[in-house]
Amino acid sequence: MPNLFEPLHVGNLELRNRIWMAPLTWARASHDHIPNAMMLDYYRQRASAGLIISEATGISLQGLGWPYAPGLWSRPQIEAWKPITAAIHEAGGHIVSQLWHMGRVVHPSLPGRAPHPVSSSPTTAPGMAHTYGGKMPYVQARALELHEIPAIIEDYARAAANAIEAGFDGVQIHAANGYLIDQFLRNNANFRDDSYGGSIENRIRLLREVTEAVASAIGAGRTGVRLSPNGERQGVNDDNPEPLFVAAAEALSAIGIAFLELREPDMQGTNGKADRPPVAPLLREAFRGVFVLNADYDGPRAQAALDAGAADAISFGRPFISNPDLPSRIADKLPLAPDDIATWYTQGKDGYLSYPAAANA
Repeated sequence: MPNLFEPLHVGNLELRNRIWMAPLTWARASHDHIPNAMMLDYYRQRASAGLIISEATGISLQGLGWPYAPGLWSRPQIEAWKPITAAIHEAGGHIVSQLWHMGRVVHPSLPGRAPHPVSSSPTTAPGMAHTYGGKMPYVQARALELHEIPAIIEDYARAAANAIEAGFDGVQIHAANGYLIDQFLRNNANFRDDSYGGSIENRIRLLREVTEAVASAIGAGRTGVRLSPNGERQGVNDDNPEPLFVAAAEALSAIGIAFLELREPDMQGTNGKADRPPVAPLLREAFRGVFVLNADYDGPRAQAALDAGAADAISFGRPFISNPDLPSRIADKLPLAPDDIATWYTQGKDGYLSYPAAANA
């Protein structure tokens, strides 16, 4: 079986190792959702990952509800990403952009947003939203009309094309964690009675159509998807996820996308707990592309997953926050530095660019 440090062919890419950097939402872009030089330094520091999956990046103003998060719908955003992707390539790394529509968790207090966010159905996310004015309760979403859905699909395709223009090696469609596509997939958030609701075939329709549009725009070999099958995410869940996500994986496999990443904590997870065992073994059988697992992995557990044939690569999220040289630390069996949760969503360098490589610690 392969080890974590063997190269991996993924669609159009040849990656130098199987330690991927999972998408990590930050808040370091501008108020207008434009990347900056601080983000360049952050990603360049982590270019030794086999593949960097960028922080979630908005496909449209409508779909982006996180303060200071970056976007990919405007010319200034495209141009601002170019030096970041160039720096990663100069360091020998690869990066794909995670494409994000947040659906019902977009808060209307953010500038330019509509009074009600959009979703599969008129539901309200639990908890509180991050806004420029602090934490605020979510508001009820309105259900997307059928005639509106093609425009959102086109927003995904356009953002994918913008990502390639900006120098990304591909994209990952964010279909996990209770965001828009997940709100269509899972039955406690989707109460539609049209062609996008009810049956499994209908509930995976938006995922399939978005993925087909993105693959058509940039090529299936540059396209990946993220799913979170085995538990509640921001109030979104399903009472029978196994057949749902097997059908989703089969549809994605038929499109021929390069990779599928699953965020699946186990029932004793430290980074979120699941309410049922992982669905990953079933999806591993259903999906023919590169299969990636995420959540609560360290070096030994990651290698054990590869040894068992459970995955082709492992993505690490929080360990990459405070260990920019994570692959070499795993290779040398060095202890990992802890991160400071209080700095995750601030706008400064502290807790973002302040973690040294082991050689400089």
